Amino acid sequence: MKSNYIKQVLLIVTIVVLGACSEDFSEKKPTEFVDYDGATKTTENLMITLNGIHRSLYITYEDQSQAGLGGLMQQTDIAGDDVVFPITNGWFLQVYNWSALSNENSADIRFPYRTYYRIIRNANTIINATDTAIGSVKDKNIVKGQALLYRAFCHFQLVQLYGKRYVNGEANSQLGIPIILTVGNGNFPRSTVEEVYAQINKDLDEANILLAGYSKPNNSHLNLKVAQGLKGRVALTQGNWAIAADYANKARSGMSLMSVADYGAGFNNYNNKEWMWGSHINEVQTQYFGNFGAYMSRNFSSTVIRSCPKAINSKLYNLIPPTDVRSTIFSKDGSHPNLELTSVFVKFPYTSQKFLAIGTGDSRCDVPYMRAAEMYLIEAEAKARLGQADAATILYDFEKARNPEYVLSTNTGQALVDEILLQRRIELWGEGFRFFDLKRTNSALDRTGANHDSGITNGVMIVPSGDKRWQWLIPKVEIDANPLVKQNEL
Repeated sequence: MKSNYIKQVLLIVTIVVLGACSEDFSEKKPTEFVDYDGATKTTENLMITLNGIHRSLYITYEDQSQAGLGGLMQQTDIAGDDVVFPITNGWFLQVYNWSALSNENSADIRFPYRTYYRIIRNANTIINATDTAIGSVKDKNIVKGQALLYRAFCHFQLVQLYGKRYVNGEANSQLGIPIILTVGNGNFPRSTVEEVYAQINKDLDEANILLAGYSKPNNSHLNLKVAQGLKGRVALTQGNWAIAADYANKARSGMSLMSVADYGAGFNNYNNKEWMWGSHINEVQTQYFGNFGAYMSRNFSSTVIRSCPKAINSKLYNLIPPTDVRSTIFSKDGSHPNLELTSVFVKFPYTSQKFLAIGTGDSRCDVPYMRAAEMYLIEAEAKARLGQADAATILYDFEKARNPEYVLSTNTGQALVDEILLQRRIELWGEGFRFFDLKRTNSALDRTGANHDSGITNGVMIVPSGDKRWQWLIPKVEIDANPLVKQNEL
């Protein structure tokens, strides 16, 4: 696939792999240019490349707002209805007002396309070389299994953005995205949505076998729990309820939900017992004004945060009981008394302090990609859609950890599904799920009656389900480089 985004040779090997890698490889020096044979000869070298992928999840790309997966998470929540811009701000504003989604020249739609395919290319470098590399079977399984997860995850994110939604029971012959399984520069057309999901599941199933028994050194690495969690996440999107429930249950088995005290501590420590996968931002590798915390925290002193702090949809906030710890991570009047914000921090109602940076002068904040809480919610939703009796009990087990006053729900059927979807909105706010959840459930975007300002959203307050803008345009530079790729409806 001849692309401006995935044409790079071993991009990840050029990145410093220090803090996000295991101790075995923490002494390796960064390499600016490494030949393919040298990078793939041994499993040790492949592990260095894998550590480079871990590191690439939080590097800055074309501009400081495009900070790896953290920036991509911001995009897919900002495009939804639950993150609110209280004032006009240039950061992802065209995503917030949906103008970027239908502009094939927009940097905002280039960002995910380029980023995910770069990760895929480097994952393919590992996958295609592992079997012939020098090293033990155990090491081969570890490095290949994680690379397969990266490839599956990136194809999954891409097809959700640029393809039409997957509909269980239908042919899903609509165009998805190019499936890239090699490192070469060949051109590939867009595969169907069905074909993309088939490849995603093939990679996930192999990773679930290869990573059995692997004990990862830290949460930047991907183990069997992450493989199971991704399998459950994908199955939920496909409407494969039984598979989603089964794998989500496996993924959360043996894990504990965080305490009420930990929940309000700032979502900035990837050692939290509930986190399954995340990035740790250490001082040596900080991106300063490009960190996730420089945009999504409330306490770092950046222009974005001081002038345009992120707020929660007021209608959603008002559905959170005062006895629920999650009501404490948003400030209804915007004062945030425990943060002692100075006068330079403009105050707006319903602003978030879910994510906290290390301090006003240090934007570092670890980034969560998967938590046990999501697995509870996947299992509960899938079982509710199947009509299984224990769906409400699973929801209760989850909710009790957030709200000690919560009582077992008597809802059944769609009412129970709706209750669980509400809990997803509250629990996963700011973690990159809302746009995808709206799209997979074929729901309309509805920002009306809340604290969204139609002047800031450029009038985009309602977008019906099925609107062509739910399918982001393919970047024009990609189409120019690869004539086999067809554009979505303009």
